[in-house]
Amino acid sequence: MIQVLTALFIGYIIGSIPTGYLIVKAKTGQDIRKVGSGSTGATNVKRVLGRNWFFTVMILDAIKGAFPVIIAYLFLTKYAQYGITPVVAAVGVLAGHSKSVFLGFTGGKSVASGVGTILALSLPVGLITAVVWGIITWVSKYVSLGSIIALALTPFLMWIFKQPAGYIVYCAAGAIYIIWLHRENIKRLIKGEENKVRD
Repeated sequence: MIQVLTALFIGYIIGSIPTGYLIVKAKTGQDIRKVGSGSTGATNVKRVLGRNWFFTVMILDAIKGAFPVIIAYLFLTKYAQYGITPVVAAVGVLAGHSKSVFLGFTGGKSVASGVGTILALSLPVGLITAVVWGIITWVSKYVSLGSIIALALTPFLMWIFKQPAGYIVYCAAGAIYIIWLHRENIKRLIKGEENKVRD
């Protein structure tokens, strides 16, 4: 139980590191939460700092997501073979990114950090998820649509690649949580009012 709680704590604390907020604050002095959607994620950072920082924040958040899962694999090994500690660490990441303890329990929508956790759990599934996200986002021009569809596919991809049941359950629950975080985006998509990533 101590290892499980440690995995959750590590995942939450590392997930809570507000990458986008810190970068925007350092470069402009602005609070990213008062810009655009109010999210600390890469898409909102792009509104302030442009495309290059969009990709930078996305990559850093993915690394942030993968790191606690890898720590759980390597050091919290008592239940790692059953996938428990890595999955618990991944859950902590999602919670931390979206409800950061460092930002008064505000944050982003956990897409990049969530994909990072999936990459650490199953590299093939994570890579396919990232490619699907990229294709749908590029074709539709909507980051939110790419995120929703790509993450909705992850439990099925985990099943196809014969990953542990815990990974499948995590991806299903994580997808539902992240889609719920995108509920306002979904409303704007339906109304045709969602912001495009490019014109």
